[in-house]
Amino acid sequence: MLVSMKDLKDYAIGATDGSIGHVKDFLFDDEAWVIRYFVVETGTWLSSRQVLISPIAVDQPNWEKKILSASITREQVKNSPDIDTHKPVSRQHEISYVRYYGYSDYWDGAGLWGGGMYPYGLVPGYAGNGAGCSGFGDADKAHRRVERARHRDDDPHLRSCEAVTGYYIHAMDGEIGHVSDLLVDEQTWSIRYLVVDTSNWWVGHKVLISPQWVEEVRWIDQSVTIDMKQQSVKDAPPYKSTERLNRELEIKLYRHYGRRGYW
Repeated sequence: MLVSMKDLKDYAIGATDGSIGHVKDFLFDDEAWVIRYFVVETGTWLSSRQVLISPIAVDQPNWEKKILSASITREQVKNSPDIDTHKPVSRQHEISYVRYYGYSDYWDGAGLWGGGMYPYGLVPGYAGNGAGCSGFGDADKAHRRVERARHRDDDPHLRSCEAVTGYYIHAMDGEIGHVSDLLVDEQTWSIRYLVVDTSNWWVGHKVLISPQWVEEVRWIDQSVTIDMKQQSVKDAPPYKSTERLNRELEIKLYRHYGRRGYW
């Protein structure tokens, strides 16, 4: 199921022994386009400290009650490495974080999360730790393993989802809108689509753009460049947030752009 980033904001994060706080932002990997951390405001129980909670800890979300239940305790959160969420998170910070919780490194392997597609595969003691379909061919897997090993000590490409909202979208022949939301896969926590609002450029509507079609994100210019023309985006199937995005609508979208589906 795909869920809106805006809808996920202010979701409660529940520990095994009580509430941790509420989601205020998300840090995503701008190379893999996967949410790596929830930025959580803890409230008065922890002096309103902001902490990072990994999707690795999150069990099945309760959509009705707007709760993301985490398999950690409040005491663990209280004693977790103090990371300034207002500054870039370094790889050294991440290593300290994953070692504290006993997680495997998500950056080790050919999948979105280590060797697999799902964050729960990195939970300590999980029988299929790192296992699962990665969605890549053998040659691609080997290449990704080499590249990840080569860049293991690099700083991670973590960006704020909140910050990217409002970025201008540049097509090959001009601007066509701005990012108004992100749609996230609640199982892998990958960002499947940027919701683009075109109404400032013409009497338009909202359309979906996959991160796969993004050529460049310019953080200084606050812009996203895509490898398609304005007219193609203008003629794309409109996205309505009131309608559930199913596979049939996704197939229609990919056929319009002449792209191969991620599934």
